[in-house]
Amino acid sequence: MNAPFPTPEKPALRMLLAAPRGFCAGVDRAIDIVELALQRYGAPVYVRHEIVHNRFVVDSLKAKGAVFVEELDEVPDGVPVVFSAHGVPKSVPAAATSRGLDWLDATCPLVSKVHRQAERQIEAGRHILFIGHHGHPEVVGTMGQVPEGTITLVETVDDVAGLDFDDESPLAFLTQTTLSVDDTAEVVAALRARFPQIVGPKAEDICYATSNRQAAVKTIAPQCQLVLVIGAPNSSNSLRLVEVAERCGAQARLVQRGAEIESHWFDGVDVLGLTAGASAPEELIQEVITRIGEFRDVTMEQVVTAEEKMVFKLPRQLVD
Repeated sequence: MNAPFPTPEKPALRMLLAAPRGFCAGVDRAIDIVELALQRYGAPVYVRHEIVHNRFVVDSLKAKGAVFVEELDEVPDGVPVVFSAHGVPKSVPAAATSRGLDWLDATCPLVSKVHRQAERQIEAGRHILFIGHHGHPEVVGTMGQVPEGTITLVETVDDVAGLDFDDESPLAFLTQTTLSVDDTAEVVAALRARFPQIVGPKAEDICYATSNRQAAVKTIAPQCQLVLVIGAPNSSNSLRLVEVAERCGAQARLVQRGAEIESHWFDGVDVLGLTAGASAPEELIQEVITRIGEFRDVTMEQVVTAEEKMVFKLPRQLVD
């Protein structure tokens, strides 16, 4: 009998693993709230909107008894409901209270900070120009904190040119927390150039986790032919990481699960970058690394650009 053909060695691949990556403190807190609510109240616990934008996380919580809905009127009487990490308009908790529902707010505290800033700017008599992506749940929630007609959405520099305010109008700007740092800086610069009197937040609204993950990609991407970003297609912060990598000259792909990855992606790739959006758990990162190892002989190097130690408190209802 002839000997079997030898199996060719897998080509070498250097992987630069970005750190920080994956879950942020706001996502950790939101998931903990759903899991603790299930322990305290028992299933089902309803969640308005995906608690975070990651299908793996949502499906894992569904398996434990969470029920995800898009609107409050889909929640039956007598069951607890959790509001997602992205925040909700003021009308939502008000409606839940009027129905006598037990509700828990999993809004990221950094998003809640923007909500409070919006209220203060309206109290000061200013109209808010809110930089964000139309239709994103965080944008809907923030714009729902103030009376209709007192806030205007701005998405691009071109939008700034079309604003119908004069130089004397009392204006303030705020931003969604998960935007591109660079794009947002351009829009803010355009606003300040057009409206020199505009008032901005004392500190940047883009959250630490978004900024840190983008900075980490800027460090590794120039060394890579390809950067993989683990995240969901409806995750704003994950999509921004793809854009950042591409601007650094690398090809970039958004992936949700390891099974999506194909061997031909690595043709001509000697150095691969890997990161994950703030809603992607470490379990998925390890799954993707294992999948890549099926095609290549991987040498992994973690590139640390920041240390994150942020922890947010849980709602009083769950810790009393």
